[in-house]
Amino acid sequence: MISFYPGPSKVDENIPRYVQDAYDTGILSINHRSDEFMELAKLTVIELKAKLNIPENYSVFFVSSSTECWEIIAQSLVNSGSLHFYNGAFGEKWLKYTEKIRSNAIGHRFEMNDKLKTLEPELDTDTICITQNETSNGTQIHNYQIEELRTKFPGKLIAVDATSSMAGINLDYKNADFWYASVQKCFGLPAGLAVVVCSPKAVEKALEINDTCRYNSLPSIIKMMQKYQTTHTPNVMGIYLLNRVMQDRKNIRFIDQKIRNRYSMYSALLDEVSLKHLVENKEVQSYTVIPVSSDIKTISRLKMEARKESLILGNGYGNLKETTFRIANFPSIKMDEITLLKNFLLTHR
Repeated sequence: MISFYPGPSKVDENIPRYVQDAYDTGILSINHRSDEFMELAKLTVIELKAKLNIPENYSVFFVSSSTECWEIIAQSLVNSGSLHFYNGAFGEKWLKYTEKIRSNAIGHRFEMNDKLKTLEPELDTDTICITQNETSNGTQIHNYQIEELRTKFPGKLIAVDATSSMAGINLDYKNADFWYASVQKCFGLPAGLAVVVCSPKAVEKALEINDTCRYNSLPSIIKMMQKYQTTHTPNVMGIYLLNRVMQDRKNIRFIDQKIRNRYSMYSALLDEVSLKHLVENKEVQSYTVIPVSSDIKTISRLKMEARKESLILGNGYGNLKETTFRIANFPSIKMDEITLLKNFLLTHR
């Protein structure tokens, strides 16, 4: 089966070899307080910064998942309030979860086909939260828009959900303060690990608020990572696999171009087979998650017939489940696999 599901998605083709290497070298049994683990964590951070163009003065942390980051941000970076701009299900879920922890979370919804439109802050909010790549509907906020947000709100922290884009497109990390992504999408890894990228400003804010009541409070994470350790027994296998995948990848500039080229190919293909991209405004279409829209009968038929040919199309999300399917355009998916999907759509339209 070839999975085009947008997470968990198809893993890197070298994962079996990496896992065998981890077993053979004893990585799977190392103590997370050992010199061996600290060296692994250090080298993984070095690889991430080099391959993803992360500023040298930014910090990199490892946690369990992107959803855990909602809690970390609410507890460790929000004091007077947070402002959430969202246009889809995951941005809204982030807001709703934050509301359970902080009563002063404010949501501002914008439409799927609209570009991000920011508001003047009505309240003294600490942190602005945006979903750079909305997995549920296949939209994105571009680097230049995040830069505009930074210019408009220079005193605020900016937190960014980059779950379906980090390691797939070239993000400009200097324009925000807290970036996070789970690894089961563009990193091409099994689920169970998330990468956090923090600016010096976010680190300073976390230490100022100094919430240390939870095992994974950001100040505790910062303290432990100074010696390349984690607050908890980490996913050592996940960190090792992350290290190996990043070692073998080209710089994100080259990955980004490949993803954009494939996105253009998919756009042309949808026109050719008389299927519609869910998002009509090309300026906000995601490069990494492509939602295909049609009537319920057609969507159901295509998903069923694709599975018969060992192709797994991603279900639509939430209220879009029956009228869309989603195609992951992630780096680990090979061109010959995309060709199989292309030929399937051409012959089953």
